[in-house]
Amino acid sequence: MFAYLKAAHIIFIVTWFAGLFYIVRLFIYNREALDKPEPENQILRDQFEIMIRRLWYGITWPSCVLALGSGLSLLAYYNVWPVWLIIKLSTVGLLFLYHLSLGAIYKNQLAGRFIHTSNQLRMWNEVATIFLIAVVVLVVVKQAISLLWGLTALSILILILTLAIRIYRKARKE
Repeated sequence: MFAYLKAAHIIFIVTWFAGLFYIVRLFIYNREALDKPEPENQILRDQFEIMIRRLWYGITWPSCVLALGSGLSLLAYYNVWPVWLIIKLSTVGLLFLYHLSLGAIYKNQLAGRFIHTSNQLRMWNEVATIFLIAVVVLVVVKQAISLLWGLTALSILILILTLAIRIYRKARKE
């Protein structure tokens, strides 16, 4: 039973992350549609609203609930919680807060409030990448991980992602 539950958990994690990655792209496209002339602006925004709603309520939220539910069910198989698992659970808690922040962006865009620029949304989109890498490394490496090396590698990754986004922004302007 454990193996099936673990497989289901991994599947739901993958679909949850797929939703998290794609929805921010849709937020970016929806924001950039504002710069288009009418009627293109409204046509695009109406289409993106449909796509965002279907993704958010049809894939992202259900996957989140099923990933968290199956993950909590897996905890029953542990007599003792090793340090890596406690760190992973903390990371997943932060990931859930990130998920909720995307819900706030969705509600703002739905109400016609575009608080973030497309570049800010591009930066925010990379946060999911950082969470994905952190969780996978914690689960795969477990006790062999050195917290210092892990944090150093994560910091380097954040720096690389930030530089890549700035280079991309500069290339788009030219």
